[in-house]
Amino acid sequence: MANLAVHPREKPVHAAAPRAHSFFLSAVLFPAAHRPKRSSSVPLNPVLQSSLEEVELLYEFLLAELEISPDLKISIKDEELASLRKASDFRAICNDVIPKSIPAIRRLSASLSSHPGILKKEDFERTALTLAYTAYRTASAQGHQKAIWAQSLLSLFHALRHDLMRSPCPRASP
Repeated sequence: MANLAVHPREKPVHAAAPRAHSFFLSAVLFPAAHRPKRSSSVPLNPVLQSSLEEVELLYEFLLAELEISPDLKISIKDEELASLRKASDFRAICNDVIPKSIPAIRRLSASLSSHPGILKKEDFERTALTLAYTAYRTASAQGHQKAIWAQSLLSLFHALRHDLMRSPCPRASP
């Protein structure tokens, strides 16, 4: 017999539905991560951080001099860092996954504000990279555009802060 979760006022729902719903929420936050690109060898749903060394490498990428071309493609100027295998995942996430327009960043912020629970590691990573991109655009914008980018930056910051406040705190070992 199938596992069913039934609420007295609702129709029966298959127990696997929460997983499908969880995938849908992830896809809604970063839909480009789940769409294969024909012209690219980029893996589907790329992730940068799967170890402490990779977390440190991500910070090295962010601290290195990045270049954003007129067509909004992000690249790492340091040739040694740019030649690393993880640098191609970094470029794929930055160039093909994270939103780069104000409307897309606003949609992400709205989705994050109504997101139940804590973000998955890859969604947190992508949101942090979107925050870094938005900070760069805020710094380079002028006049009215600067205020628009700054508002988007603030919204993303609040979403990440809210997620961190909901995350369980690791306990210190005695």
